[in-house]
Amino acid sequence: MSLSSSLTIAQLNPDGSVPVPTPPDAAANAAAEALQREAQFEALQAQVDDLQEILAKPLNEILAERDKFKEAAAAWDAFGAMWMLSQRAMRRVALDLAAQQGLSEQEVVARALAYANQVLNVEDEDLGGSVAPAQLAHIARHKAFLRKQFR
Repeated sequence: MSLSSSLTIAQLNPDGSVPVPTPPDAAANAAAEALQREAQFEALQAQVDDLQEILAKPLNEILAERDKFKEAAAAWDAFGAMWMLSQRAMRRVALDLAAQQGLSEQEVVARALAYANQVLNVEDEDLGGSVAPAQLAHIARHKAFLRKQFR
């Protein structure tokens, strides 16, 4: 690169001062930072728009949605309690039957874990038809979590 090609004639600022040229890397960094700020601004603007949409609703609609959410949460909570009770009752039945056959609780638990792992690791395993297709689909959506629980 020759000396003449690296020289730049500076235009004076309106106040008569000479501007300090920015190195090329600084200009690129400034442009990248500007793009990043613009992306952040757009993300914040989307959040504000979402909040504005919520706040534009009449309060009775917002409260009605909240009530629906509370009802759904209460229904899931009741379902969870029912499920837990049925699981505990079935466990008790399994342990009583196992005791009649001379099997220990550890053997029953080991067998149950083996069955659970079969469902999690063998495609289309339904434990002899005792797991419905909708239940298998639900289990499939949560396999990563369930595999951690059934080790």
